[in-house]
Amino acid sequence: MKKIEAIIKPFKLDGLKEAFSSIGIHGMTVTEVKGFGRQKGHKEVYRGAEYVVDFIPKTKVEIVANDDQIEQIIETIIGAVNTGKIGDGKIFILPVEEVVRVRTGEKGKEAI
Repeated sequence: MKKIEAIIKPFKLDGLKEAFSSIGIHGMTVTEVKGFGRQKGHKEVYRGAEYVVDFIPKTKVEIVANDDQIEQIIETIIGAVNTGKIGDGKIFILPVEEVVRVRTGEKGKEAI
């Protein structure tokens, strides 16, 4: 099993949710986050004063899936959120040792 963490632009979340639904992924965790990468923030003007916004609002989507689904999920994420512009995001894949469903005590694949 693997955990996929995708950092995406917030306005792409609805499209990603629909894309996941079309491939049979119905569960995910979503968190509003802030950060920056190569773009290093940007400048804005408020009431005539210029200031630097260091941290850009992003959305983090987390999914745990079986190993055989990982490539399809990655392709789906890229297809749904890619704009071709800087700041489209990143995808991280991490190993998961065990999953336990709290309500039933199920473990492993049955708990996903």
